[in-house]
Amino acid sequence: MTSTIDGSALLNEVEAFHRRFNVFPTEAAYVAVALWDAHAHLLDCFDSTPRLAFLSPEPGSGKSRALEIVETLVPQPMVAVNASAAALFRAVSGAEGRPTILFDEIDTVFGPKAGDNEELRGFLNAGHRRSGVTYRCVGDGSNQTVQPFPSYCAVAMAGLGSLPDTILTRSVIIRMRRRARNERVEPYRQRVHEKEGHALRDRLAQWAATVRSTVDGAWPVMPEGITDRPADVWEPLLAIAEAAGGTWPERARAACVELVTAAGEDDEASLGIRLLTDLRDTVFCGIDRMPTAAILECLTSMDDAPWVDVGGKPLTPRGLARLLSQYVTGANKPIKPRPIRTAAGTVPRGYYAEDLADAWARYCPPPPSKSATSATSATPQVNTGESVAEELPGIRYTPDETATPAAAAPTA
Repeated sequence: MTSTIDGSALLNEVEAFHRRFNVFPTEAAYVAVALWDAHAHLLDCFDSTPRLAFLSPEPGSGKSRALEIVETLVPQPMVAVNASAAALFRAVSGAEGRPTILFDEIDTVFGPKAGDNEELRGFLNAGHRRSGVTYRCVGDGSNQTVQPFPSYCAVAMAGLGSLPDTILTRSVIIRMRRRARNERVEPYRQRVHEKEGHALRDRLAQWAATVRSTVDGAWPVMPEGITDRPADVWEPLLAIAEAAGGTWPERARAACVELVTAAGEDDEASLGIRLLTDLRDTVFCGIDRMPTAAILECLTSMDDAPWVDVGGKPLTPRGLARLLSQYVTGANKPIKPRPIRTAAGTVPRGYYAEDLADAWARYCPPPPSKSATSATSATPQVNTGESVAEELPGIRYTPDETATPAAAAPTA
């Protein structure tokens, strides 16, 4: 069937509708949200569906209003505030048809005071893939049987703070902020404007029906460097942009690169990667081994780094060991502290660059064009390739790996 609706012009109208009532932080955000609205009408054409996450550090940043506008544009919206996992998976597998779940105040579910909510997290994670199901026991007493419930559905969320790492990596993340004084939006009146959104929604559904055969099974070319989970997230949106034509394929790819890059920079999940990168670029800097105490001295002295406040206190030797033990050496063994013999005869424990090299190569971004130098006076000034075999001034080393730097003694 040939489309009689100009998909590019229709997406322009959807974007313009958002712009009337929402102030998003970037142009890329408008592109991503408009494409997400459209993808909800073609869900069965894709192997996965990205979650849409409106997040902000403070209230009053327009998250709920963004979700409210999305609600008018997607099929069968189901507004969920603190809904249980059981209610959601039964709604998704119900006879009434699959809803588009709009989860406001998601921070009340996954925030620091809300507990882990592993059941809901599992539902949201499983429902990212078309093959995702949630298994539940059905029946009474000994007559229970295990029954799979489909979990695949589109989900948009709004909340304060962040989300569990496994959900963030499946999401298009829009970092909302409060409107500046010079940023104006039209007041949204549901009784007046909802019908306008519904008219656009109906046209999106009509257009979706005409391009379904084109979109189904499409494999859009991903921008360079977008692979793995980010590619899963953006593939449906790029396919929608290709079907719409006009400027949308180009704009969609630019938005993809911008938002994936921003998500990577803000990703709190990669604390381990941040540690590996800081060790490579700021601490070791070509040195082949360093005692744990010297490493911690360097890390906690870095500006704009998380190491002085990890769980409310500076990073400890035990915490350093725990983070690094998640990664392995080139010999596929966990990275662990090892004894380092010093010229003074003491044997503090520390880390070897050769143990970290494989993790550096696999997980860290490319190194800076110029060799980084230590940001602290605690880093030994030695030539590249030398080991730290002498005790550093102001640090008392002991054989115990949990030892911490002592206060520097005054010099004469």
